Amino acid sequence: QVQLVESGGGLVQAGGSLRLSCAASGRTFSRYAMGWFRQAPGKERECVAAISWSSARTYYADSVKGRFTISRDNAKNTVYLQMNSLKPEDTAVYYCAVASLALSWVGVPSQSEYDSWGQGTQVTVSS
Repeated sequence: QVQLVESGGGLVQAGGSLRLSCAASGRTFSRYAMGWFRQAPGKERECVAAISWSSARTYYADSVKGRFTISRDNAKNTVYLQMNSLKPEDTAVYYCAVASLALSWVGVPSQSEYDSWGQGTQVTVSS
């Protein structure tokens, strides 16, 4: 059974930065793409960033391009999301997720490609 534990959320002023971490266990981490999703109140969950198993490929939603950076450390079974120049509209619960199929990559990730999820971490950006 895969376990994902997110950390690093919190309250920050607009323009500030946060770094989210997600520690994974229970699966050969280095063989699976990882994604960061977010869900704001009243909105659907969306993928903000994803990274392939080898870090060769990444995906970013248009709303975060140039501000967020996803990375992973396969030796530590951890994926990160560096968030800079945060905006109030970035306020949401952020979830990390692991792809359901090993060595697979979808150009525009959706929830259906991911089968294990963390508990989520709240990010609140004040104006």
